[in-house]
Amino acid sequence: IDGVRAADSVAVLGQVVRRDGKDLPHGGKSGHEPERARSGALAVIALTGDASSDRVLEGFVAPDMSSSVRRDAAFWLGAARGAAGAQVIDRLSRTDGDEDFREHLTFVLTLIGDPGIDRLVDLARHDASARVRGQALFWVAQKAGERAVGTLAGAVDDDPDVEVRKRAVFAISQLPRDEGVPKLIALAGTHRDREVRKQAMFWLGQTGDPRALTFFEQVLGR
Repeated sequence: IDGVRAADSVAVLGQVVRRDGKDLPHGGKSGHEPERARSGALAVIALTGDASSDRVLEGFVAPDMSSSVRRDAAFWLGAARGAAGAQVIDRLSRTDGDEDFREHLTFVLTLIGDPGIDRLVDLARHDASARVRGQALFWVAQKAGERAVGTLAGAVDDDPDVEVRKRAVFAISQLPRDEGVPKLIALAGTHRDREVRKQAMFWLGQTGDPRALTFFEQVLGR
């Protein structure tokens, strides 16, 4: 349509999202606007080449918005809004009080390049939530390249939560085999934590790698 300013379009689409974008008391939600319309409006806002999109999307990650709107808006900030979006995601990953939302941000951080990976590694090491640290470790294994091995090994050795240490072992099993299998063999054979050794043995068994079979034969004394 001729003569329409991008900022005006963003404002109208923002109204669509806001119509049903806030949590109601006791966790209820209104149903006036279909979720598909909200999701579509968020996508179009994110793909509009105007600075107003950054401001509007940042408003949709506010704590008083519904969890689904926050998650979708965070995704688009990371996926489509460049440096401005990356700055918002970085801040939220450091300061947001919602554990579930920070866990979601571990994925969003993978969308924003090297700064996102740096922040992801930091989350894996230092976030207050064991769940967030564990999920960050999963994405570190998928995306952090050479840095992944050191980060995962550090979590296996030093994280205070046993479930996070077990998640780190699983994440090691997701590394390329020439990196992951030798590390799993070392953990299964020598690690001080019995749960870590058990997890390493289990994931070794899932690899089907000949080196794992040789290790099992040695353990069984064959």
